[in-house]
Formats: sequence, structure tokens, C-alpha cells
Amino acid sequence: MPKILDNIDLQLLADLRQSMQSAQRGDFCVGYFNLRGWRLLGDLTERWSGAPDSRARVLVGMQELPEGELRAALSLLGESQGLDNQTAQRLKRQVAENFRAQLMFGAPTSTDEAGLRSLSRQLKEGKVQVKLFLHYLLHAKLYLLHRQDHAAPRIAYVGSSNLTFSGLKKQGELNVDVLDSTSTQQLADWFEARWGDRWALDISAELAQIIDESWAGEQGHTPYEIYLKMAYHLSREARAGVGEFRIPSDLQKTLFPYQAAAVQIAAHHLNKRGGVMLGDVVGLGKTLMATALVRVMQEVNSPRTLIICPVNLVPMWEDYVHEYGLTAKVLPISRVTQQLPDEKRYQLVLIDESHNLRNREGRRYRAIQEYITQNDSKVILLSATPYNKGYADLGAQLRLFVPETADLGIRPELLIREVGESGFLAKYQAPVRSIAAFEKSVFPDDWRDLMRLYLVRRTRSFVQANYATLDPSNNRSYLTFASGQRSYFPVRRPRTVAFQVDESDPQDAYARLYAPSVVQTIGELALPRYGLGNYIHQKPPQAPTSGEAEQLRNLGRAGKRLIGFSRTNLFKRLESGGATFVQSLERHILRNYIFLHALEAGKPLPIGPQNAELLDERDDDEETLFTADGDVSTPAEHGGETVGEADTAALQAGEAAYHARAAQAYGLYETKYKNRFRWIRSNLFTGKLAEALRRDAQALLGVLTHAGQWRSERDPKLSALFELLTQAHPDEKVLIFTQFADTVAYLVRELKARGLAQLEGVTGGSADPTEMAWRFSPRSNGKTFAPEQNIRVLIATDVLSEGQNLQDAHIVVNFDLPWAIIRLIQRAGRVDRIGQTAEEIQVYSFLPADGVERLIQLRARVLPLVSVFVV
Repeated sequence: MPKILDNIDLQLLADLRQSMQSAQRGDFCVGYFNLRGWRLLGDLTERWSGAPDSRARVLVGMQELPEGELRAALSLLGESQGLDNQTAQRLKRQVAENFRAQLMFGAPTSTDEAGLRSLSRQLKEGKVQVKLFLHYLLHAKLYLLHRQDHAAPRIAYVGSSNLTFSGLKKQGELNVDVLDSTSTQQLADWFEARWGDRWALDISAELAQIIDESWAGEQGHTPYEIYLKMAYHLSREARAGVGEFRIPSDLQKTLFPYQAAAVQIAAHHLNKRGGVMLGDVVGLGKTLMATALVRVMQEVNSPRTLIICPVNLVPMWEDYVHEYGLTAKVLPISRVTQQLPDEKRYQLVLIDESHNLRNREGRRYRAIQEYITQNDSKVILLSATPYNKGYADLGAQLRLFVPETADLGIRPELLIREVGESGFLAKYQAPVRSIAAFEKSVFPDDWRDLMRLYLVRRTRSFVQANYATLDPSNNRSYLTFASGQRSYFPVRRPRTVAFQVDESDPQDAYARLYAPSVVQTIGELALPRYGLGNYIHQKPPQAPTSGEAEQLRNLGRAGKRLIGFSRTNLFKRLESGGATFVQSLERHILRNYIFLHALEAGKPLPIGPQNAELLDERDDDEETLFTADGDVSTPAEHGGETVGEADTAALQAGEAAYHARAAQAYGLYETKYKNRFRWIRSNLFTGKLAEALRRDAQALLGVLTHAGQWRSERDPKLSALFELLTQAHPDEKVLIFTQFADTVAYLVRELKARGLAQLEGVTGGSADPTEMAWRFSPRSNGKTFAPEQNIRVLIATDVLSEGQNLQDAHIVVNFDLPWAIIRLIQRAGRVDRIGQTAEEIQVYSFLPADGVERLIQLRARVLPLVSVFVV
């Protein structure tokens, strides 16, 4: 009875190796031969001499190529007169290349290396001989061993196992042994007939050469050769893009070579995967590259393009649409929730400053994602800073056009290696080759592998090293415009502007505001207006309606995060400037008293937005957390009076002043500004709400009393800025950034009062930020203005830190330091751009005289207080 060898109960490999111990040669016919798999038998064939009667002969009956060319060629032989030599040699070379490709799969190991080197040596010594059978399709599996044994001169195994790891020992197979002399002789004759066939071509020398030239070869490879091999494979898609797409003729002279290459590579990604991110660092011309990419796609299949951008960039994009002949519509991102649902179909959607769409919970994000999905639009993302706080930022942007479960073709290998494939599926319940799987990874290399499919990004150093020319006269790199004009790369020089904080001076306002007691007070605020869900009455006098019940449910969703965000915002305003901080406290107190007025009078509460999109999609520019459309809670809206330094002392006199102003403000809320709020009955909340509101208001009144009246003439930070603008740079253009519109207004007012001319401010609430940018930097924007309209000093919030060409200036001032380093990069990038003529970019940052340590200490005290409330 023959033995059944199925690799389950009995392994073919074990039985075959035992039989080879007593054999003097072997004949193997298989459909597939794995070079690495030979090490399972190679140690036993090492004993054979290589003489004709002492060797291993391997006949490979068929190679299954992915493209099916060999299978197709072989299938024709039955209808033809047979192969000709030219076709046979071509197929032989092709099969040899497939063996070469075998060695490219999987990670090399020392065991594999030793086994392949042994096989190469045996092929050269004649101990192993391999032939490729091309006469007809042959998929037989025969292992025949010849022995010097009169009773059993041959042992054969026939069945389904190929000469591979899986075939010999892992996967289920079906094989039997054949022992009787007559049957084994017939199998030997069958093998000899095919081994001696005219179209059984010896490929032993080719296989040895393939092994020797691979990573397993004994000669080894130089680091440079390894580098070239890696570069060749990593640049495969880039080379495909450059060869596949053509730059429109009118743009060929406009684009620098590095820009043209980016456009072609991006076009390949966009065409292949439905989306691409242009992520070159600031100042390298992404807007022009994106414009060229749209034109390339227009020439390929004439899509209509929808350009979504920040509102301040709309005029710039409309200029580009007109100048370069784009079939496109420009839509400000602030209008997407209102307009996108009814917008016609655009086959291509371009999103400028896409990093602003990090929050998948936001209404704008959902509106854009739904539009892209419903219209099957291809997507171009533009961002110099696509990564802000975490890898989830990248995942959110890709999800705009990549479905959650789409097969990406790659996996987060480092994460899978850490948790195991089965452990990954059990823990995360996500397909391993999906965007959802990558979002679980914290490994940078996993994200690099993913972004390589979608991101085109070059740095300044890369462009200088690969595309720029070095001027030996000054050792500076430059690019050359089509006109022949040179554009040199400037050097960034960091500078510090110090202002004095004297804790020994009782009149020093900054010393009082930076006091630990102030930080502690803010850290202990309940901030109940941002956490109304914590004060909902479980048994109100009158049960809520269905609409009110939905409102109450929504109030609890983002409460903790909004509280943490609001608390952090207060500390940021403290760092920005004393006047801004004091003004913010006054507003906060007044808003608390507006709520207290409503609660005491039994009137509805005016509820502003309390959802998660406030956390990411709204700049710190305007203090609009209380309302959706603007700050209507300040007394400037209430009959023209202003809460500021003129009446700070009066406001600090007691709560009565705030009560009176709150009643006046509430009257405007319920009449003039009624539609700006959602209203909800005050008796749906417990009495603890009023207690928390009053306790916070009184605590902040105490801070104001401690700080005293703010006087601009005693503001050391303002004085340091004035000195910088009038003494260090009295005639040069200077761009000043701050996080807050209130700081902009304060600086513009006070600097003009000190006699500074040609100065303007820009915030998110400005009528036309782009026009202000053009007046400040007319040359770089191709604009012309009358001399009296030109701006020398421009003070702006981060509304101008994205997308604007401001390189007429080369001096940037950070009046306050943002908590996100990305904003510093964006700010400097407004002037450090192609076309900058200055040799140096000077970037000033304001710090207390005793250094950044004071701010670090302040933030160190702040973060533990904030993190408690941030989810």
C-alpha cells in the first residue's frame, strides 16, 4: 500500500529527505521551482559528486507569468509546427528574469543567503542541473531517487507538490510514494524522454548568474550600488509621471524645472489614485504648480474644476483662473455648507490650505467630503504644512477622497509587525490595507509609505541641491527665470526683541499679569458657558420639547474640549499682550453676566455654536467662540461705548456696572441679533449654572483689580516694537504677525498715535485682506498703487500667513509666539519666496528680557491645568 503524504499527517519533505539519505542521484520534474526552497534539500545533494550518475536533475515544466505570455505562447504549440530557436531563446530569457524577480520578494535572511549561495555553487559544479521544458505545457510533479539497492533501485513520489516551501512542508497537498520496480522504471523512462527533448533548455548557468548578481551573491554590492537600486525603485512613479504627461506650451517657460517635474508626478498620482497632495514647503510656488496641474488635466479630459480656498485667497485664485485660462469656479471655504449641496458637478476639486480640514466632525469637512463622494471628483490638495498635531491630520485630508475601506495596496508594516497580523485584526477590526489601518499606526515609516502614494513634497534644500545653480562669486544658490533674471535663495536670520518685565516694580503690569496667582485663577475657572451640558436639570418644571431635547443632547458633546480650548485661548491672549488679555477678561465677565441676567429674569439663554468644529476650523483671530457671526457681546455694539482702558476702572468698581451693561446687551440680543443665536429656556438648567457663572465672574474681577488699569504709555512690549520700527528699520517694509485681532487693533491705534505713518492692520474681519497684501507688496503681486496707498508696516493676524506673496518685504516680526510651530513657518514663508531679492530674511520674535524661560515656565504652569479638561 502506498503512503499518502498530505503535509498534514505525513509531510512529503520528511519522507523525501529520508529517502535521499541512501540515494546517489535524483530526478525532479515540477511545475514551479523556488530558488530559496532548494535549501530544504540542498544539504543532501551536496554529497553527490556532479558526475552524470551522481547529480540532481530538475526539469521545470511551466512558469506562470503574471502577464500570461508564456502560457499563451505554449498553448499555440499544439497548433503549430513547434517552437523556433528565436522564440525559445526569448522565452528562456523571460523565465530567467522571473527567477530573478523571485529573489526580490520578501525580506532577505542569512539562512536564505547561505542556501542560495550553496545552490549557485552546486549549479556551477554540476551537482544540480536545471532545464526548462518548452515543448508543451507540462505541470507534472515527480520526485525520483536512484539508489544502489537491488531490491528497490528507485523510489518515486508523485502528486501535487512543487519544489517550494509550501509544496514540500506547509500547505495541504496530495502525494503518494511509488516503490515497485516496474512502475518506477516507467517513471524513469518518462522523465528521460522529456529531459532529452530538443526543447528542454538548460538554464543552470543563467540561474547561477542570477544568484551571483543578487543580494545573495558572494561578491556583495557597494553602498552606492544599493543606493542606486533603491533610488531606481523609489522613483518609479515619478519617472512614469514625467514620461506620461506634458506641460502646456504656454506654461513651459513659466515653470521652473522643479515645478514642472512636480506637476507631472502629481498628474500621475491624480490620474492613478483619484487624488494628490502638493505639499512643497512655503515659498516654492504651489499655487502656480496647482494651476499648471489643472491645465494638464484640462488637456487630458477637459474637467471642470471647483477651487475651494480661504476667503482671503479668493481674489488671488480668480486672477489665476483668468490669467491661465482655467475652466474653474472659485468658492470660499466659508460658503461650502451653504452652496455645495446645490452645486453642479465638478469633476476636479482643488482645496487650497487643506490642512484646515483636519477635523472630520466639522460641518465644512462633511460638506466637502460628501460632495466629492457624490460627484466622484478627483481631488488636488494644497498645503505646505499638511501635518500639524498628529498623523490623524494626514488621514483626515486623505479621507476626503479615499474611502475608509478602499484597498490601498500597502499595509502599515511596522504596526503589524508589532501587534501581529491576527492581533491587528482582533484589536482594530479594520482591513489591513486601508486608510483606517494606517490611522492606528504611530510609526513614521508607515506614514511615509502611505504618503508616498499621494504626496509630492520638496524642501528648499532639495531644490537648491538638485535644481539650483551656485554662483561662485558669492557662494549663493539661485534659480533662473525665463527672462534670464536670477532668483537667489536668501538666508533666514532669527532675531530677538526683548521687553522688560520687572517683578520688583509694583507698577509693572506684565509682572502682575504673569503672576502665579493669575495663572492659578484661570486654571480653576469652571467656564460653564462652554460646558452647559454639565448643568442640565434632570427634572425641570416643564419637560423639554423634542427640539429642546435635541439641543440639550448637543450641548454635552463637545463640552470638555471647548472648556479646554477656551482656557488655552485665555492664556494665549495673555502671552499676546496685556491690553488684549485685559480686554478678553472684560468680555468674558460681561458674557457671564448676560447669562446671569437671563437666568435671574427667567428668560431664554442665547446659545452660540457649541460644536467641535470651533476647535480647529476657526482661527484665534477674532474672539468669536460665543457667537457664530461676530463678537456682538462687547459694549462697542451697545450704543457705541467701548470696554477698554478708558473705563476699565469703572468696570472694576463692582458688579453693578456689569449688571447694567448685561441687561442692555441682552436687549440687543433678543431684538437686533436674535437670529444669530439658538435660544433655550433657562429653567432647563440647575441653579449650579448661576453659581458657577457668578463665581467665575468674581474671580476674573479679582484678576482685573490685581492688574490695575492698563496704560499703553507704560507698555514695554509696545515701546520695544515702536523702537524696532523707528530706529532699527525706519524705512524698510516690516510684516508684523500676532494671533489676535484685538492685538492688531491695539497696535495699529497706539503706533499711529505715536506718529507712525503708512501703517495698516489686517484681520479676518477686514473687508479685503488681499488688497491690503497687494498694497504692502505690490511688486511681487504685479500690482500698482499710488504712493499714498502703499503700506510700509503691515500688522496682521494669521489670516495673511497662508497663500499670500509678500516678498517685497524681508523683515517678519512675531509679536507673540504661536503655540503651533507650523504658524511660525507659515509666517516666514510669506516673504521667503521665489523672487525675494534680499540676501537675508530677518525674523524677529518678542520675548521677555529674561528670555524664553519665562514663557516656558508660564506654559508649564498652564498645560497641566488645561490638559485636565481636554479630551
